[in-house]
Amino acid sequence: MKDPAHPRPLIARHSLIHSSECLHLARSTLTVLQGIVRSMSTVQQRSVRILVVGQVLAGLGQGATGSLGAVLATDVSGSEAWAGAVATASTLGAAAIAIPLARLAEARGRRISLATGALIAAGGSTLAVTAVGLVAFPLLLLGFAMLGVGAAVGLQARFAATDNASAATRGRDLSIVVWSTTIGAVVGPNLFGPGVFFAELFGLPENTGSFVIAIAAQLLAVCVYLWGLRPDPLLLARSRPVEPTPELATGAISGRGALVFAIGTLGVSHAIMVSVMSMTPVHLVHQGASLTIVGFTISLHIAGMFALSPVFGIASDRLGRVPTILIGQVLFLSSLGFTAVGQDSTTAITVGLVLLGLGWSASTVAASALVSDLATGATRLRMQGRADLTMNIAGAVGAAGAGPVLALLGYAGLSVAAMSLAVLVLVGAFVVGRSRMPAPLE
Repeated sequence: MKDPAHPRPLIARHSLIHSSECLHLARSTLTVLQGIVRSMSTVQQRSVRILVVGQVLAGLGQGATGSLGAVLATDVSGSEAWAGAVATASTLGAAAIAIPLARLAEARGRRISLATGALIAAGGSTLAVTAVGLVAFPLLLLGFAMLGVGAAVGLQARFAATDNASAATRGRDLSIVVWSTTIGAVVGPNLFGPGVFFAELFGLPENTGSFVIAIAAQLLAVCVYLWGLRPDPLLLARSRPVEPTPELATGAISGRGALVFAIGTLGVSHAIMVSVMSMTPVHLVHQGASLTIVGFTISLHIAGMFALSPVFGIASDRLGRVPTILIGQVLFLSSLGFTAVGQDSTTAITVGLVLLGLGWSASTVAASALVSDLATGATRLRMQGRADLTMNIAGAVGAAGAGPVLALLGYAGLSVAAMSLAVLVLVGAFVVGRSRMPAPLE
């Protein structure tokens, strides 16, 4: 989609300016990360550092392609009604691979599982470029489904950080890996300018140059996981004689009601975020915003998703998992208020998208830590896989429903519909909060 009001050289220049600002944020983020990681044990330090590097690269690949998905879907399909289809395909791809990746991790360890997922995502980027060139919408959906596997890798990586973490710091260690996605994911959407250069260099279709950067980042992530993640954190955790009983060694669950609530929170929170975020580029472009503005808005949203993750991780360790989830849902409601009332204002939408990311971060970090708290042994790995599956299916449903809702009710109507989901989590938190929470399992 061409934007005559913003010629390519101007787009590229603005994109590079935004990228330099994001790189400054990335350097600040790494400085804080290093201080937190130094407080860990030596083995945990190495695992978390490798996971951080892998997440930076994976986030770069996801960010470089994600903000263009709805635009490419509209261009290739010829209808805005299909704008949310690529997000649906991506989340379905992540959902479909969640259990197989968990089983692969159980059989071969995190190293092989994460590397395999990153390799599939690289193939998805290649297929997406081919689909745009051929104007083949089904092929585009398949490419984004494979790209969704990269998102599943990121979800499993956060759990990998808890394999050797203590119960007292599980939320913090998990959140550091989530936080590291900030660097690549914030810079990624601002690579439209460099993407134009690569598209012209290799003769690629319009708006697909960023996928070249994504392919390179995803292949580097494969190398990082394969050669860097030694010893494998999951296999190492199994080798330690920390389980006091045979029952815990094979796996146990403490508090099924709380576990159902935690997994449900992950699903609903992801559905809220995906439904609103995936339709925002279409809404902004329809209002006349350039792709550079769209990319910058999405990058700020992604910064909200990841930049304060350690804050929410520490809060979940100290204040509790459920109170932190409540904070996340309140942030969701505030966000959706901005996007509903200020649907005609780019500034209001941007503020709403940042708050949307913060709500997702608080809810996801706390609920993920709660899942790990309530299961142990082989059962923990299975529950983590089911949590990721639920999260991605809910995201797919949210993305699939978002397009028709946007077409029927508009952006404000979509925001109000998402509010009702946040209210459901608030009710669930109230019910779980009234009961006695079980102690975290090691």
